[in-house]
Amino acid sequence: MAWRWIPPITADGSLQMAIDSWMFQQLLAGGPSMLRLYRWSRPTVSLGRHQQRWPAHWRRLQEQGQIDLVRRPTGGRAVLHAGAITYALVQRSQQRRRHEAYRHACQWLQLAFADVGEPLHFGAAAAAALQQRSNCFGTATTADLVTSSGSKRIGSAQCWQGEVMLQHGSILLNPPAGLWQELFGVVPPALAALPVTWTQWERCLRDAARDGLCGGALMAGSLSPEEWGAVLALQ
Repeated sequence: MAWRWIPPITADGSLQMAIDSWMFQQLLAGGPSMLRLYRWSRPTVSLGRHQQRWPAHWRRLQEQGQIDLVRRPTGGRAVLHAGAITYALVQRSQQRRRHEAYRHACQWLQLAFADVGEPLHFGAAAAAALQQRSNCFGTATTADLVTSSGSKRIGSAQCWQGEVMLQHGSILLNPPAGLWQELFGVVPPALAALPVTWTQWERCLRDAARDGLCGGALMAGSLSPEEWGAVLALQ
């Protein structure tokens, strides 16, 4: 069965997470595997599904209107969504070990970055190390993709129900250094600028997904009015 490509949508965090939750529900109900890329309409920190602690000053930044806070359906730690592209995919995975599922689901990302001259490899930190940090990009685990210099370019997280998987990932391009420092107390990863525009990069990612994730079958399908209604009901 062909994968469904949902064209990029720029929206706030609440709506983006509702769309991803809807995708997960659709696959559980027998729908096709789906993939989408998207951007956030304002700087937003997404908290991992099980994350219970985060710095108190994040609420102050939220109240001042500098960031939004939203809860993700996937695990992991907090991610600042600014200067980045987010991806979400849902599929039935035949991989029973989580690290193998990540490797299989991230191959298309490695293809895309190799095409623009920046090969990525998986991190090596144990998952337990991530639990000690509030910032997802503070540690590169075997679920994450890093540059040859060790800088984390892509952080990913999953949610499972049976063999059905939702995987989120944030692809850092040009994170805002000042806000990053204010949130996490450290500078963002040192990353080279990519020799493509945002629009070209989205096209590159879609082509890599078609060939490296979807077996060549990736069909565009915007959300219908009925589907939008189901999404809005999840907010």
